[in-house]
Amino acid sequence: MSDDYLNKLIELSKRNEAFASVTVVRREEPSSGKAGDKAIVNQQGELFGWIGGGCVKSIVCSEAMDAINTGKPRLVKIGQEGTLIQQDDFKSYKMTCHSEGSVEVFIEPWLQSPHLIVIGKTAIAKALVRLAKAAGYRVTAVAPEAGPQTFEKVDELITQLNLSGVQSSPRSSILIATQGESDETALEMALQKEAGYIGFVASRKKKEAVWKFLKDQFIPDAQLERVSCPAGLDIRAKSPEEVAISILAQIIQVQANAPVSPLKPEQKKEEKQYYINPVCGIPVDIHHPKHILEYQGEKVYFCCDGCKVQFEKEPEKYLPKSIA
Repeated sequence: MSDDYLNKLIELSKRNEAFASVTVVRREEPSSGKAGDKAIVNQQGELFGWIGGGCVKSIVCSEAMDAINTGKPRLVKIGQEGTLIQQDDFKSYKMTCHSEGSVEVFIEPWLQSPHLIVIGKTAIAKALVRLAKAAGYRVTAVAPEAGPQTFEKVDELITQLNLSGVQSSPRSSILIATQGESDETALEMALQKEAGYIGFVASRKKKEAVWKFLKDQFIPDAQLERVSCPAGLDIRAKSPEEVAISILAQIIQVQANAPVSPLKPEQKKEEKQYYINPVCGIPVDIHHPKHILEYQGEKVYFCCDGCKVQFEKEPEKYLPKSIA
């Protein structure tokens, strides 16, 4: 197991970033990837470790990024024999390049831990923190004057009503359980963050008063519609623990339809762009192709010498009729 693989796995895990692990599970000589070889592919399609080069690397990076985006693992076979197969859990690519042998890799996505931001130190807030931690959430607690004993095992404790330093994404969830202590301020701050779910613990009467205040502060209705209030599914909950259960159930329900691993705009600029090699059907990173040809005004990218040679012999065979 290479240092590149281990170091990148530890780094991305600490940063709570999604990635895919790739393991060579079977190999036929003379493929350069050997059984047991491992690599990490991050959200930008960069590979760390070794599973083979050339066509294998391009295919693996493309499939790994798809696994991250869909959350679905898959077995991928790359070799001279067989036909192109595209199923959810199995992909088979037939190479037409000069490389020989074959390799099979298992690609497993490692997704971000769900992130919950709890604002307030009420009984409901404390109960939700306990429940979310038990369910595997990464929890940020925000509560003025909170101490080490206020919450059980939070990952991040912020003792001021300030979310500026809290990182969030569309898969983050925010719960405001201030219950009378700076409710409006907490809601305004929450609405400025990326989040797939924002919940506010309040009665319907309390909601009306808070919403009126926020509208007077020119908070648009479209923003207020992001907030679930009263927070939680209607299960006739009474105790703080029951209310916490109803809220976590609603968060799970909402986030089930959220993007798996969205990239920030600056990350998307760095993301690899793939072109499907018309000869073998293998995705080629357009920034690092083996060859580039121009045919009738169209740039064509190739993964190997063999594909380029075959294309040059019969270009009209491989390009769509709309191009050729």
